[in-house]
Amino acid sequence: MSLHILGTGSYLPPTVATNDDLAKLVDTNDEWISTRTGIRSRHVSTDEPASVLAAKAAKAALENSGVRAEELDLILCATVSGEFIVPSMACLVQREIGATCPGFDLNGACSAFLFLMETAAAYLSTGRYQKILIVGTEQMSRILDWTDRSTCILFGDGAGAAVLEPGEDYLGSHMTVKGGEEVLRVPTHKGISPFWTAGEEHPYVYMNGSETYKFATRSIPQEVEALLSQCGVEQSQVDWVICHQANRRIIEAAARRLKGIPAEKFLMNIDHCGNCSAASVPILLDECNRKGIFHRGDLILMCAFGGGLSSTACLVRW
Repeated sequence: MSLHILGTGSYLPPTVATNDDLAKLVDTNDEWISTRTGIRSRHVSTDEPASVLAAKAAKAALENSGVRAEELDLILCATVSGEFIVPSMACLVQREIGATCPGFDLNGACSAFLFLMETAAAYLSTGRYQKILIVGTEQMSRILDWTDRSTCILFGDGAGAAVLEPGEDYLGSHMTVKGGEEVLRVPTHKGISPFWTAGEEHPYVYMNGSETYKFATRSIPQEVEALLSQCGVEQSQVDWVICHQANRRIIEAAARRLKGIPAEKFLMNIDHCGNCSAASVPILLDECNRKGIFHRGDLILMCAFGGGLSSTACLVRW
């Protein structure tokens, strides 16, 4: 027993920041950003924290699935930009949507939504859980250094969710993590301890762009090839690929290495969403679902990479 996706949902805050808008903040322009990343605009929150984005995506997923909040047995959330350390994002979502079930958070950065899928599959396999809500939500604009053009141009805000039930449509996953804070990290505030003497980093996204690019272009094909081999599935059998939307050039490089999957099967929304971290994959999943791109029986390959360093892929039958 694994899982079946009953429904999906997403929410993007209404304010849109174009590349021209960012050019007023840092030394950049639309051509520089779009040619290097594929991003032309991103959504930014002005008055809705990550928990509000999450709740709105969750409500959309519940409506799409035909499931009432009271029917949920578990809520799993992922974020690196929540407004609180405690309470968890899952607790905030539970209250906002009117659920009564338990829930907890998982920190997997940009790979986190796929970690949530694997975790949910394990819980569903016990037979004790029948309806699980998983949510990836980010207010990345809150943790960016808006004077650093190497990072502030990349990220956007938003949330995506899915409602899952027991089924046989989760064909497998492959996950890899290794320590790599020198490549990608978000430090916490040091606090006001009178005993701490080791200094402090600003609590914003730090990323070594060239190392991140090399890691991503190497890890995505490796995860996909390992997963498909594990599942006994040929690349040519994959109908669609939903890859973490970090950079168009990264996705295109991965597509070139995965020669058995045509480039047109790699779905993208990076041009108008940017990198939404843990929300990236579920936002695109919901966008495609609502456009009617997927058909019953389609094999959907989802893959992601991010802080950790982490990389993962999973295969789902729609």
